[in-house]
Amino acid sequence: MEPELAALATSGATAFVELLVSEAFERVRRPVARFLRRGSGGAPVDGELQEESREALRARETGDEVALADVRQRWQERLAVIFRDDPGAPAELAGLLAELAPDTSRGFVSLVSGGVNHGPAFQGSHIHGGIVFNVRPAAAPEPDGRVRPDQVPPVTVPFSNRRAELTALDTALGGTGVGVGVLEGLPGVGKTATARRWAELARERFPDGQLYVDFAALRDQAAPSAPAGDVSEALAMCLKSLPGGDRDIPASVAARTNLFRSRSAELRILLVLDDVTAASQVRALIPKGAGSAVLVTSQGRLAELFLDGGARPIPVGPLDAHGGLALLRDRCGEQAVEAEREAAERLVELCGGLPVALQVAAARLVTGGGLTLAELAAELEEEAGRLAGLSLFGEESPVSVALGPSYRLLPPEAARLYRLLGWLPSSDFDAGVAAAAAGVDAAAAKRLLGVLVKASLVETVRGGRYHVHDLVRLHARERAVEEEPGSAYAELTERVARHYLALAALADRAVRRDRLRVARLDELLRDADDPFAAPGGPAPLEWLDTERAAILAVLRAATAHELYSLVWPLAEAFTVLFLHHRYLGAWKESLELGADAAARAAERATTAEDVALATAGEARLRSLLSRPLLDLLDTGGAGRELRRAEALAAVSGDLHVHASVLEFLGRYQTPFELSGAVDTLRRCLELNERAGDPRGAALALFFLGRAQHVDGDAAGAMATLHRARDAFAALAEPDPRMAARVGAGIGAVHARLGETDDAVRELRAAVRALEENDAEHYAAQALELLARVTESVEGRTEQVRGYVRRAREIYAAVGNDQAQAMDRWLDTFEDDTP
Repeated sequence: MEPELAALATSGATAFVELLVSEAFERVRRPVARFLRRGSGGAPVDGELQEESREALRARETGDEVALADVRQRWQERLAVIFRDDPGAPAELAGLLAELAPDTSRGFVSLVSGGVNHGPAFQGSHIHGGIVFNVRPAAAPEPDGRVRPDQVPPVTVPFSNRRAELTALDTALGGTGVGVGVLEGLPGVGKTATARRWAELARERFPDGQLYVDFAALRDQAAPSAPAGDVSEALAMCLKSLPGGDRDIPASVAARTNLFRSRSAELRILLVLDDVTAASQVRALIPKGAGSAVLVTSQGRLAELFLDGGARPIPVGPLDAHGGLALLRDRCGEQAVEAEREAAERLVELCGGLPVALQVAAARLVTGGGLTLAELAAELEEEAGRLAGLSLFGEESPVSVALGPSYRLLPPEAARLYRLLGWLPSSDFDAGVAAAAAGVDAAAAKRLLGVLVKASLVETVRGGRYHVHDLVRLHARERAVEEEPGSAYAELTERVARHYLALAALADRAVRRDRLRVARLDELLRDADDPFAAPGGPAPLEWLDTERAAILAVLRAATAHELYSLVWPLAEAFTVLFLHHRYLGAWKESLELGADAAARAAERATTAEDVALATAGEARLRSLLSRPLLDLLDTGGAGRELRRAEALAAVSGDLHVHASVLEFLGRYQTPFELSGAVDTLRRCLELNERAGDPRGAALALFFLGRAQHVDGDAAGAMATLHRARDAFAALAEPDPRMAARVGAGIGAVHARLGETDDAVRELRAAVRALEENDAEHYAAQALELLARVTESVEGRTEQVRGYVRRAREIYAAVGNDQAQAMDRWLDTFEDDTP
């Protein structure tokens, strides 16, 4: 078979198979059947077409590529016979498909018409059945044999999403001048596919053709000694495709640039420049003809082009959940995705919305011999094997292949930072964390991060922070394992943990200086910069909240590297966040990691002093652990931790820690072992007074007063709580938060004594002060009591509803089950509605 005939038959078969599975099939079935009769001796083929459509649809939906290839092969052979016997048949079929199903036939129509398709207006041939189509003949060659260029490769897979990017390109490249649009984003995100799709849609805008340059291929071919070789070769390629061909092409880049401008001055063309790494590659190839455009894809940030004012950046980010599911549906079929919708959503999440990863995942699903979405998602859950799971037939992961060139182009220092970022416990970080990871100063870290941002391997996010895509982080980690010394991972984790410990400790002290702390951090903090004390510095609790996930990840990583002497002090400092914001699951995990680390540190200690310190730290953390356990309704677990903490505190010999543990034990006993609570809290008060700890004594008085209230001694409770309020007021560093909690306790005693006005006054003041001092959990408790007191007097008023609704919002925000009780209470207001 002649090569031209074979190409036409192959392209026509591809178009036919796409037609068979498209929505346009029923619309074009009869006209196509009439066309095909010539290859069947005039016998009807309508039924055969329908059966072929059903088989192709089954193959597409089940991902059976072998069956789909069989259908394509049959049509290739059949069309080859028709085209051989009737030279006018290709143009006839092109006209038919372009008119009735243009979306499935662009490649074939373009091939038949010499590479340029200006739409469905063809001229020259007649279709059987009395229908006449005008089919434009193939573009006539220029005198030098040149044909109008149509070089942009086709999109060979179903294209979905990216509507915003395509619209942005319409705007950037749709003017009367020469537009330059730059699609930028990390490797594998779909920039090239988006560029090719836009070129396909915009073909009619550029009557003089479309040129394509793949700079990645040119870089592979260029000699190392010729840094501008790729630009020179790109200019030569484009000049050969324009009028004048390869005549008189000069040797220098400057001369070729000038000649390119001259030859393009009267043309309206599109240049697609793929995988550009430098602005100079674009500047040399900007045509002069009005209405022309340059569409660039780049994994880096071509800031120089934007500064010139002539280029428009168009970021291409990972697909969101909706877009990722759409891609899976395109590849795997609607039915398969909807049957395992939850697993499909998780798969999109594990692939980070990166199209190259999702495409590999889809390929594994359709060729995996019954592999389900749930099975693949479960396989990819483990980070260590995720990149390997996103590969086919044991080959290198396409994600690694896509990222490799960008990594290899990095300067050595930036490449090292990139590798080390793969070992960071969190994918979100600031320059200080990067500096700690690399062991460099902040200025150097910012400079190197700028290089990585420009290479699209790291992205900037709000608040001066940075983010690394999860799959990029895995590639960086892969490179780190291969290229860094064996001890580098543990050393990095220690530097990062020490960095977070210093900042968390400073934040803890910025919130309140006289709180009990066991860890001795004077040496660590002596020379540390305190951002919370600086004018305009971050609010300590806000900073801790922002870094919450990162600090938890650091605690896990440091535990894995057995850095116990850093883990337990970090857990202790971290607790200040949870005293104000009750993230119960995170608080519980943090304290469990810290308490276990303190126990390990005591086992490894080599001096009696270090053993005592770690033991006191474990006692402190286990007593604190009782608080989230109680809020999570694990009363048995809370009791066990407190009994263990009391024994440890006694062994440690630390009077302050022992008193604190007794405070937590008394708080636990108040609702569950009331008979011992008052005695335990009196012992706590005595120990604090012996230790000379006025704040500890004030706390003991507060919880003793609450225990007396629960025990039915309202008069004793009122007297003790007033002593507590006076004690907090007398502290060198006032504590409005605890004073407000005492006020709420006094309000509760007033309510019990039937002194409603006094109760409402105290509770309102307490709610206001607690919310002002970032103690919303306790504000919710006070609101709940205020609502009950008010309701007992006034009934279910709108004011009561407001108190309950606000308490419910606070409980829900921190995941407290009490929110459900507030919902039930609010339902009773609905029941009262006439």
